[in-house]
Amino acid sequence: MWVKKLGRMSILAAAAGGAIVGYVVSSDERRRTAQASWTTGYTPSVKWDWNWDRREAHSLVKPRNPKNDINNNIVNGNFEDRVEKVKPSASRHLIFIRHGQYNLEGVSDSERYLTQLGREQASLTGDRLKQLNLPYSRIVYSTMTRAAETARIIIERLDNVEEVEHCDLLREGAPVPPEPPIGSWKPEMHKFYADGARIEAAFRKYVHRAPTSQEKDSYEVFVCHANVIRYFVCRALQLPPEAWLRMTLHNGSMTHIVVRPDGRVGMWHLGECGYMPPEKLSRS
Repeated sequence: MWVKKLGRMSILAAAAGGAIVGYVVSSDERRRTAQASWTTGYTPSVKWDWNWDRREAHSLVKPRNPKNDINNNIVNGNFEDRVEKVKPSASRHLIFIRHGQYNLEGVSDSERYLTQLGREQASLTGDRLKQLNLPYSRIVYSTMTRAAETARIIIERLDNVEEVEHCDLLREGAPVPPEPPIGSWKPEMHKFYADGARIEAAFRKYVHRAPTSQEKDSYEVFVCHANVIRYFVCRALQLPPEAWLRMTLHNGSMTHIVVRPDGRVGMWHLGECGYMPPEKLSRS
């Protein structure tokens, strides 16, 4: 009787031990193998694409080419060593700033300059960035008048920024047809076709994990437009890009995204503008 009980207990203990060992081994392989909710066996509806920026370490080296040595043992060469060498170790903090309020009556881009309120908003945002005292390494701004003016006001308040550049890819546009659609804004389909490709190119150029050569976390500022920023947020968080118009950003607001070395992406702030007095807020 006791022997049978002990036998069953040994089997249960062995099974439990095997489960624990299996969990430790599988979780030790790579952190990404962790389940969304391992206690309930939950299966996520959409899984995270770890190679979303095509810079995942294993995709940057030549694939395994197993060979047999003279003793017929499989040799994989130095594959893991090569993978380790291309793994990034730093995070990239991307701070996207929407331009200040501008002249809505302007027809051409040059006529859509900042209003007095827009200049005050840019000043407040520049002051906020200076107060944060982060080691900004680069400022990139859209070449549209309202974004360029906003950037110049911000740059006046920041000292020792290593790189300042402008980029046509960051200009305002129509990324993709929004879902649900709205009746008050209906660009022609060719606008989505042209603008969408350009804005996607901007995303691929600027939103990605750090290179292996980057040793410290970086903080970069991008001054551009609401549609561009909202599209970037959806793409970076791997949300449906058609959801971009469901968000609203105030003029001069800051949206902070961080890209981790392993490819994880987090959003620290979306349209932050709490540093502005209520009378300085606008969304035009």
